[in-house]
Amino acid sequence: MIRIAQPDDRAEVQALLEVAGLPTEGVDEHFHSFFVADEGGHIVGAAGIEVRGRHALLRSVVVADDARGTGIGSALTRRALHEAIALDLRGVYLLTTTAEAFFRRFGFERAVREETPVLVQQSVEFRGACPESAIAMRLHLGAGEPAS
Repeated sequence: MIRIAQPDDRAEVQALLEVAGLPTEGVDEHFHSFFVADEGGHIVGAAGIEVRGRHALLRSVVVADDARGTGIGSALTRRALHEAIALDLRGVYLLTTTAEAFFRRFGFERAVREETPVLVQQSVEFRGACPESAIAMRLHLGAGEPAS
């Protein structure tokens, strides 16, 4: 079941991120906008949407090793993107070192890091939590901004 993360889920989400080698910086500040995959009271996946002005950063998409390949990552990504659409955001950005092909399935395209909105660039992930080698990607949502 995909649901909004609760404060009690934070430790399990942090542990999943650590095991996957994903950044944990900024999770506490934005945990109110995380979603989790809950299987019988055990968190097996998570995704966060960090709103930054009229855009958002999709972050911390993670699935437990034993739950990979079951569609949980896709369900979490769809839920986070649904939230971005409901908030009438113009675009969603992310950084990835390993999942470019996965995010392309949702319409994300490569983006130039330096051309992302300033508020997105000010996120912890863009300022150093993710390595410089991470690929920036963008999904255009709103009609008010030209696609790049």
